[in-house]
Formats: sequence, C-alpha cells, structure tokens
Amino acid sequence: MSAVRTVLLLWVCVGAIVSTYGALVISTDTDVQMTRDTAKHIEKRSISDVEVEIQSVKLDCKVASRFAHTVMTTKALNKGNSSKEIFFEVDLPKTAFITNFSMEIEGKTYVGAVKEKEKAKKQYDKAVSSGQTAGLVKASGRKMEKFSVSVSIAALSPVTFTLTYEELLKRRLGNYEIMTRVKPKQLVQNFEIVADIYEPQGIAFLDAYGTFITNDLLPLVEKTVTDKKAHVSFSPTLDQQRKCPDCDGTLIDGDFIIKYDVDRAGSIGDIQIANGYFVHYFAPVGLTRVPKNVVFVIDISTSMAGRKIQQTREALLTILSDLHEDDYFGLVLFDSSIETWRPTMTKATEGNVTAAKEFVRKIYQRGWTNINDAVLTAVKMIKTDMQNNLLPEKSVNMVILLTDGNPTKGLTDRDKIRKNVLDAIDGNFTLYCLGFGYDLDYGFLDAMAKQNDGVARRIYEASDSVVQLQGFYDEVATPLLSNVNFKYPENAVNSVTTSNFKQLFNGTEIVVAGQLMTNDMNSFPLEISAYGVDDYIVQGQATAEEWDVIFPEQEYIFGDFTERLWAYLTIEQLLEKKDKGSPEERANATAEALDLSLKYNFVTPLTSMVVTKPENEENPDDVLIADKLTEAQRGKPELQGFARTSYYPASPASATYYVDGDPHFIIELPQMNDALCFNIDDEIGTIFNLVRDPVLGIVVNGQTIGDKKVVPGSKVNTYFGRFGIVHQTLGIKLMVTTDGISVFLNKRKVNFLWSESGFTKAENMDLQITKDHSLTVTLKDSVKFVIILHKVWKKHPYHQDYLGFYTIDSHLLSPSVHGLLGQFYHGVEFEVSNLHPGEDPEKPDATMMVKGHELNVTRGWQRDFRKDVKNGENVPCWFIHNNGTGLIDGSHEDYVLSSLF
Repeated sequence: MSAVRTVLLLWVCVGAIVSTYGALVISTDTDVQMTRDTAKHIEKRSISDVEVEIQSVKLDCKVASRFAHTVMTTKALNKGNSSKEIFFEVDLPKTAFITNFSMEIEGKTYVGAVKEKEKAKKQYDKAVSSGQTAGLVKASGRKMEKFSVSVSIAALSPVTFTLTYEELLKRRLGNYEIMTRVKPKQLVQNFEIVADIYEPQGIAFLDAYGTFITNDLLPLVEKTVTDKKAHVSFSPTLDQQRKCPDCDGTLIDGDFIIKYDVDRAGSIGDIQIANGYFVHYFAPVGLTRVPKNVVFVIDISTSMAGRKIQQTREALLTILSDLHEDDYFGLVLFDSSIETWRPTMTKATEGNVTAAKEFVRKIYQRGWTNINDAVLTAVKMIKTDMQNNLLPEKSVNMVILLTDGNPTKGLTDRDKIRKNVLDAIDGNFTLYCLGFGYDLDYGFLDAMAKQNDGVARRIYEASDSVVQLQGFYDEVATPLLSNVNFKYPENAVNSVTTSNFKQLFNGTEIVVAGQLMTNDMNSFPLEISAYGVDDYIVQGQATAEEWDVIFPEQEYIFGDFTERLWAYLTIEQLLEKKDKGSPEERANATAEALDLSLKYNFVTPLTSMVVTKPENEENPDDVLIADKLTEAQRGKPELQGFARTSYYPASPASATYYVDGDPHFIIELPQMNDALCFNIDDEIGTIFNLVRDPVLGIVVNGQTIGDKKVVPGSKVNTYFGRFGIVHQTLGIKLMVTTDGISVFLNKRKVNFLWSESGFTKAENMDLQITKDHSLTVTLKDSVKFVIILHKVWKKHPYHQDYLGFYTIDSHLLSPSVHGLLGQFYHGVEFEVSNLHPGEDPEKPDATMMVKGHELNVTRGWQRDFRKDVKNGENVPCWFIHNNGTGLIDGSHEDYVLSSLF
C-alpha cells in the first residue's frame, strides 16, 4: 500500500505554531463502491482519525542580557501501520542565526552540519543530479524566514525535531520584543511556551499578551517578575485549547508577544564582564533631544501609481504633523525631473507644516526614475543651508529616500550613483533608504545607505504601508547624540566590535562587545564622547562582578553567552562591512565573517546547514539545505521598473504561468522582474486547450462559466468553472469543478470534497487539498498544477464560484508543449520601449516587440491568489489587448475544443 503523506507544519518567530493535516476524505458516488484495487491507489482517511499524533511542542527561550537562545522541540508519533512523510517547518526571526538542528528517529539522531555555502551547494547539487528529492530550504516573510525539512517515519515510530537559534534583541521605541506566532490549527497534547529572562541591570517593566487571548485564556498567561528575573509561560490543556467542549478546532490562533525594558542608571551605560569577554550597553536617560534637519526624497514615477502614492501621501501628512517646531525639513519629488517644495530648508512651524501638507496632497505620479539627481539635490539643499548658517549649529542632518524602482533616467549606473552620493555627503550626515515593495534593486539601496551611515528598510506593499512608513520615522524622529565614540584602552581589550556610531536615537541602544586581553581581567577604564545639545564626554571604569553574583541561577543562562553575543554582533557588523569599503576591505570582512560563522556554528548568509535525511531505498542520499537570506534576496521579485527598453530571455525554471479571473492569463517571469498578461473574451461554456504536451501525453483543458445574471448592455464576464487534466502515459484523468474533484481510476470514479483538507498519494500522482481554498496536483516525475477555488456568497445576485489554474515546475515538460499557457513554458522574448501616457493616467502605455509583432501594450496589474484567495497579491504586468493577439500563436479561436477531455 502506498504511504499516506501527512504534513506537520510548525511556524516559529521566537515561538511556535503547529498544524497537522490528515489524509483526504474520499467520498464515493452512490453508484460507485470503493474496492481494494482502488484503495491500492488512494487510501481513505478521516480528518478526525489523524495517524500522525503531535505529542508535544515546547519552545524554550532563555534571554541573558538581551541575547536570546531559543530551543524548539517537537515530538510526533506515527500511529499508523504504514510509513508517513512528515514535514517540519519553522518560521524564525530573520535576524536570528540557526545554530543547531537535529532529528531523532527510531533511536538514531541526525544532526545538521553548518558548512560554507558554496560547499553545501555542491553537496545539494550532487543529490539533485543523482535523482534525489533534495530541496533547497529557504523562504522568507516580512519578519521571518522559513526552515523546512521532511522525513519519512516508519509505522508506529516516534520522531523528535529540535531546532536552536540565537539572536541579539534590538531595542526599538523603548523596548525589546519577543514574538511567538501561535497557530496550532489542531489540538496538541502538550503545548508549552516558556521564556526565562535575566537582565543584570534590572527589569523596568514586562508585558505579555496574545492577540488571540480571551478572558478564559487570560489566566494561562503566567508571568513572574522580580528585580532582575522574569519567567513567562503559556501552556493550555487540550480542553482549554478547544473552540467549544465538543470541537476539535482550537482557539489558539495569533501572536503571543513579550515586551520588556531594563533599568538604566548612570551616564556611562552598563558593562558586563564574564568569561574573558565584555559587553557594553549604552542608552543614557535624561538627554535633551537634538533638533534635526531632514529632507524627504519622494519617488513619484509612474510605478508609484495607485495605492503606493496614496499611502505615501498619508504617511507624509502624519510625519509632517510629528515634526518638532525646532526641526527643519525639505521635500524633494522626483521622476524624470526633480521638483523641490522650496529651494531651502524650512523650519517646522505650524504655518509651514500646513503649507507643506497642501503641497503633499497634490502629489501625483508621472515619468521615469532619476534617483541620482534627486538625492544629490537633497544633499545640496542641506549643505548649502549649513554653509549659509541657516540651520541650528547643534543639529543632526539626514536624508530619507523613498522609492519603489530603479534608476531609469539620468545617470543609471548604480556604482556611479553610489559614488556620487558618497562623495557629496562626505560623512557629514546620514542617508536612509526605504524601498517600497519587491520591484526594486534592494541591494543597491542597502549598500548606498550603509555607505552613508544609514540603513535600508523594505516597506511591504500591504494595507499597513502607512504604519510601516510612520514606524520607521518614529525610530529616527528623536536624535539624542551624534558622532558617538567609545574609547577603550588598547592594552586591555581587543577584537572590539564597532565603536563609532553616527547617531543615537531615543528608544534605541548602542551595544559594543570585545575580548579581554587576559581572562582574569576584571576592570579597565573607558571614555565616551558625543555631540548633543550639550557636549557629551564621560569617563568611567568597567568592573566585573563575581559570576555567581551576576548570574545567580543557572537556568537563566546558556553556556558562554557573552562570547556568543560578541560573535553574533561581530558577524552582523562584518556582513554590513562587506557591502562597503575598498575591494580588499570587503574581501577581508567576508573572510572573517565566514570564519566566525563556521567556528560558532551560525547559519549566516555565508553558510548553510546541510541536513542529511535517513537513508531509504528511494532516496539513499537525500539532503536539504537551510540557507540564510539577505534582505535583497527576500520575498517575491516582481518588476524592476518598467520604463525601459530591454531584451528579456525567458527563465522557465523559475517562472509561473496561470489563468485566474475573467479569465486573465499571466506569464510571470520573476528572474526577469516582469510579467505579461492577456484576457480572453468568448461565449460562456467555451472549452479552451490550456496545456498540450504530445510527448508526455499531458493535456489540460478548461471550460468557462458566466455570471448568474448579466446587466443589459454590460460586458459578459467569463471565468473557468471546470478543468480536465489527463496524463495518458500514466493513465490519469481528473475533472475539477467548483463542486468537487473527481479522479478516474480503472473505470471507477473517486470523489473528493472541497470541504476537507488532506494529502493523498496515488501510484503516479499526489493530491493535496486545502479546505475551500486549493488543490495541488503533482504528477509523477513531472509538472505540478495548483487549482484555486474562489467561493462566492451563495445568494449573490450575479456572481458564482469559479476556479483559477496555476502551473508550477513547467520546465519539466517537453519542448513540444503548447496551448494557451503551454506555448510560453519554454520562453518568450520581448522588448519594451516608448513609454507614454495611456487612457488611464495610472496605467501608461508602451510599445512592445514580441514574436515579430509591434504591439501597443498597457501597464496594469493582475492578481495571484495562491496566498490570499480573497484579496490576491498584485502582479504588475504588460497587458496585451485583443485576446492576446500578437502574443499568442494564431488566434484564441484556434484553441477552442468541443469536449473537456
């Protein structure tokens, strides 16, 4: 009997989420009875009869002096009489470094090994080339990244997964935060989150709460806070997790958050010496804010059209209101040309802020993207006013750039732009770069910000973009000190992390760490100098306390944490240095960061963790690799600025092709940062061929449906309501409708319900249903299809349920593949030029050369519904008019069929 595949998902962001999906319910028609022959292909399982039992999930987080060490342990048992494949997935903070992973299976432990990234990739490539199911394990989110591994477990056998990761908690807006995402989606026998915090400075406050906490669950959040220690736990019983007394559903669904801060006394900060290392925390209290001079450089190119420009306006209006009256500010708008609100900096009086708001309300999108001239204009504005003594003598200068694109006008060479900006600023003030969405060169913005003592931040395209923009501004809104310099005696310490900082803002903290020259050293002098409203120079003595005085209880600490904190901070700063400085400095920083990553077993952007799974007959050398992503690698790449003339070869291995909506066809080319789209208008009930591979014998056809009722004189909307999938070679035939899924096996029909979630493995095909959301069809050694179910209110007067169709791994099909979608699977070449205004001011037109045709195309958006079936995710694309004429081979009528099969 084929193994049933059960999926165990665990997400963690300094926390854990547990989710189990059992096998599918297979219902039969009244005239079809399940037989043993049919059961050989597909096993029948009830959702309530889950054969993989999660016995326990524990997240144990220890924080010693801001350094967090988290161990996630999950135990599961295969209660079935056949082997099961279990997936273990963990979302952890993207600022954390994985340090260990192990699987204990049938008494044997398999431990992941941290290796240099290139060496790890060679091992991965070897497994792939030998036909194994190796998977490169890396994914990302706004605050998290995903670690994932799967393993086959024998009947009646247990498995224990243990993942460890570490990070230095950063102080933002006056507190440190530990967030645990809790989404069990299933009752867990023993579920426990425990955090033990020890801060030698003393704990000023601590709050623990959950977005899902009801009055009944509130008493389960236990917290004990003494002078220097805090213990927080959350451990609901099975009954306490239930939505109702007789329900299998769980109440636990949301984020569990711990926020705290420490006591601060003395101007020198707090210094801790232990085990031959010191850590210096500096965030003095009682300082007077320093006035700031800030220029906002705002991208108003055409790609900012729609929600981006609207959210930028909203955020700027709030930020302008938050300026202090002794601040000075400027506004620079840029597209192809540069526009300043006023030629010089303006004091933030009530009248000036009101006038600036009126200017901001009239911002609209236009033109291309001239980043070079925009930033240089802002720099010149500050420098000129400084030279003319128009700005306060003791003030902090900064430029905040917000853009969603890449340089496409004026100077477009990124290296030259970075050099121009570096030379212009000349170390005199700070540049912050905010990148809107994914359709930009984040690495370029990141490097430019770092070279000028600032940071880059991605602003995610979502409903809370305004909050993200305001949140970043709040972090830099109140400068307290500038040019902060820490001086330690050279004969006492070495290997000191960064000790010069451009600015210190209210609510943040500076951390410096280093090694002591001798392990028995317990004191050394130090000096801190900085500029503020008043000159800031303090001197003091760092003195070590006895170990058992600083850390009296062993359960609150973990090994030589001071050394690991130093290593973490050093690696983090070396990774920043490898993006700036001379080629030699970059190479040295990279080499040093790699050495430390390997020495301390950290998974960083320079290393990978190789997980070798237990050998079996099918996969004797199966490995997975956990990578650490840089921000530039995160997320879904989309468009890299559309106002350009370029040649785009296809990259089918990474492309996605789908049809969803009215029906809208999308050819998405993520490596090209672009997409093409077209619509097909035809009569309701038309059957189209979407994919046809005569070599492999694969055919996919779709039939359209329409709205229940059409308003007279309006356009008739059509959607796909049925799909037929055939693999003649493997003897597979499926029909997918909005009512359910039918699989035809040996002249018998087996029905699946959209109302049940699960995973079922047939002889040559895997099926996975996510309840009322999607069906994933994986054909043996071939392509994968995803069908999305769009459910509409049954009593809706016009609309009805419809389907979307997505192709994954299309490069596995033969070069002979064709069809409305299939013809694009192995590439499309096109060139875009002559960008010009279209009928819709937010959707410009352009000229496209494709397949020997010159077409007028329009920049627009279509939606990808795989992640969010209700709202979808915007995909920018070039829209080809007239049923795709000129893009598709022949006419759309050439793809019309008389039968679904």
